[in-house]
Amino acid sequence: MTLFRAKALYKENLKQFGRDVLRSYWILLKIMVPALVVVKFLEEFGLTDVLALGLAPLMSSLGLPSEFGFVWAAAILTNLYTAMVVFYQLADGNTYTVAQISTLSLLLLLSHALPVEGAVAKLVGVSWRLTLLLRIVGSYLLAFVSMWLMRLFDFGEQSSVMLWQPSAQDNSLGSWLISQLEMLIGILFILAALMAFLRMLTFIGFDNVLAWLLRPLTKMLSIGKQATNVTIIGLMLGLSFGAGLMIDESRKGSIEPRDMKIAVCFLGLCHSIIEDTFLMLLLGADVIPILLGRIVFSVLVVAVVARLVFAHAGPSAQQP
Repeated sequence: MTLFRAKALYKENLKQFGRDVLRSYWILLKIMVPALVVVKFLEEFGLTDVLALGLAPLMSSLGLPSEFGFVWAAAILTNLYTAMVVFYQLADGNTYTVAQISTLSLLLLLSHALPVEGAVAKLVGVSWRLTLLLRIVGSYLLAFVSMWLMRLFDFGEQSSVMLWQPSAQDNSLGSWLISQLEMLIGILFILAALMAFLRMLTFIGFDNVLAWLLRPLTKMLSIGKQATNVTIIGLMLGLSFGAGLMIDESRKGSIEPRDMKIAVCFLGLCHSIIEDTFLMLLLGADVIPILLGRIVFSVLVVAVVARLVFAHAGPSAQQP
């Protein structure tokens, strides 16, 4: 191959990569921007308070104060950071046990940012009904089981220590617009970097090594090796990034639709395990229930869902 032809091929591949990034990003934008606007609108009209009142009765069954329903409602509609601010305002001067904070953290970790993340999941074929069932009912079920196990073994009865205090927030519309714009721009650059990273893994053949190492997990989840890399990235960084990568891979025919749905169900329950876990530790939670418990629960639940809900789609191509 001549040097001129190699340069031309390189430029064409680079242009194609840029088109793939922008196409995947544009699809995400069409889902995320309307969802963000709707959530902001509903917040301004007090939907968080209405939702909190509906969730408050569930708190007592988990051994939590009824006002924690406001924290869970804030997480469901917005994100973990907003929920942490609400928690800090409610916790001022109050003392809670590590078990209570760990139980609350499981609710927040499994069911946060549902309008945006549910819309992203819908993009790859996971229905709203399944998303809400898995994430809201699933979070309550895991929190309930975890709470009883901690009581059974007298775990986490000591007072929790909050290691984080929020700074003053600007709640103006202008500040909200700027923060959302910064977030959306950040997603573009991170998505591009992740897509480049995945292609590099494929080029050097490491994706096959990673698929082999994680074969027990992918077999349990009943997904093919092609979905392994994006699942791991979503596990570490977030559902939106995982879905964005799946969009790119699906356009190349690399991931089966069934695998995409199963992977997104798993990522809905278990994503951003480093950042999100760290945030809950700052509130005073214990790492065992919020990390180990979350991972084990997510794998078991999605393994069942894969075989019951998506069984009709046929088996995925597993690594031989």
